[in-house]
Amino acid sequence: MTDTISPRRFGTISVAAILAESAARMPQATALVVGDEQTTYGELWDQTRAYAGALRARGVGPGDTVAILIPNVADFARVYYAVLALGGIVLPVHALLRAREIEYMLRDSASRLLVCAAPLLGEGAAAADAAGIDVVTVMAPEDAEGPSRLEAEAGAADPLESYVPREPADIATILYTSGTTGKPKGALGTHFALVEQVNVLLTSTFDVRPGDTVFGGLPLFHTFGQTCVLNAGLRAGATIVMCPKFTGGTALELLHQHDIDVFFGVPTMYVALIEASKASPLRPRSLRYGISGGASLPLAVLDRFREVFGAEIYEGYGLTETSPVASFNHVGTAPRPGTIGIPIWGVEVEIARPEVADAIELLPSGELGELVIRGHNLFAGYLNRPEATAEAVVGGWFRTGDLGIKDDDGYLRILDRKKDMVIRNGYNVYPREVEEVLSHHPDVVSAAVYGVPHEVHGQEVAAAIVVAPGSSVTVDDLGAYAKQHLAAYKYPRIIELLAELPMGPSGKVLKRELAARYAQGAETAPPAAI
Repeated sequence: MTDTISPRRFGTISVAAILAESAARMPQATALVVGDEQTTYGELWDQTRAYAGALRARGVGPGDTVAILIPNVADFARVYYAVLALGGIVLPVHALLRAREIEYMLRDSASRLLVCAAPLLGEGAAAADAAGIDVVTVMAPEDAEGPSRLEAEAGAADPLESYVPREPADIATILYTSGTTGKPKGALGTHFALVEQVNVLLTSTFDVRPGDTVFGGLPLFHTFGQTCVLNAGLRAGATIVMCPKFTGGTALELLHQHDIDVFFGVPTMYVALIEASKASPLRPRSLRYGISGGASLPLAVLDRFREVFGAEIYEGYGLTETSPVASFNHVGTAPRPGTIGIPIWGVEVEIARPEVADAIELLPSGELGELVIRGHNLFAGYLNRPEATAEAVVGGWFRTGDLGIKDDDGYLRILDRKKDMVIRNGYNVYPREVEEVLSHHPDVVSAAVYGVPHEVHGQEVAAAIVVAPGSSVTVDDLGAYAKQHLAAYKYPRIIELLAELPMGPSGKVLKRELAARYAQGAETAPPAAI
């Protein structure tokens, strides 16, 4: 009788191998560009191993969680891969959080250490002190007072020889999702899901080639920038031009200066690029295409981008819990505007009956329901939240909370978040549909539609709109335009003109803030009712 052998004893993998393998194959190629600083693949891996040596000297080892609070600069990559190379778990923290919010994540994740960029120590160090953990800094001058500098510690420590292999199901990252209610939940990403995601994106989804130059303006603490730009870019052997602080003007300049081939962004970034182009003669000289995700891309933005920059935008869909990409308008096939494409290789995306909570009842093509996903890209659950995990993953399917339709060709369309749908007089109103109409108005830069309570109708449709600088369009004009193009129960009766829409760190519009602003009463003049 032979012994039963578990494949887990022999199958090893590591996200850190992405950098290590590319550095071995193309050490002289440029990996990262930040301003005037260029870092080759070989240099980046050597620096990563040095950082790993310093973290190891501090006691960081396999399974330990290290939080990193660093903007889009080369040190993010160095620390990120250093922790993973040690077999540790990376907890990226975004730079807009306050000390109390950071402290919660440090405590909830049982982080052992915070690596914090010097400019962010005001909130980071306070959070680490409150959580009772050490903090070490990067990007600080040599003579700076305060926490120890990781660069100095790296110079005194023995560098890590190579990365520590991990098992496929081992946790690589904890990414906190910004829930609309309650505390954020830590989504657990495995080494297998993250590496397989990158491989599938590069072999059959994206078109990112060795030697390409890609735009690195998406926040690296977020799953979109971290997986699709950093990990996929370095796996492909591309050069990532980082943009530490995104503006449309800065992005346009970088696109032109560095001959960017592929632009990664969320819809608000594309809007900002289009607006910047109105005041600048600069144009990208080699832009092959753009990739959009994170939120629905208005068709008007896609059309304007093509007109101005001569490139298509390929839209996809995913979530933190799906590592992130689940479906995409695959490069090589003409994109279908208004869709999020078809499922990526090895992943299933179906439509389920949304009102059934404890089971997955799939619906036929063409019927509206909740998108559900299963495949190699799924996360391992929410940290310390078994009930939330059980609610989100039913029968092996992840419930996204998004409403959509799948056509006979397998192409998917998102109508809206289940929680964002407005019910007016018993009729369902999907904010995205209203936003699409408003976005086609020539004076509208961006629009966000949401529901507010109403005594008679149950909910009323409200819209916050940003118009082009110098525009004379009025609330009444926009209301009349919407009324002309939408059914009577759909057009917004409440319209407010804003200088900008409130956005989260990943570039998503925060509709809950707009709804709260309306509920509490705006500090300035109240929105106009139509």
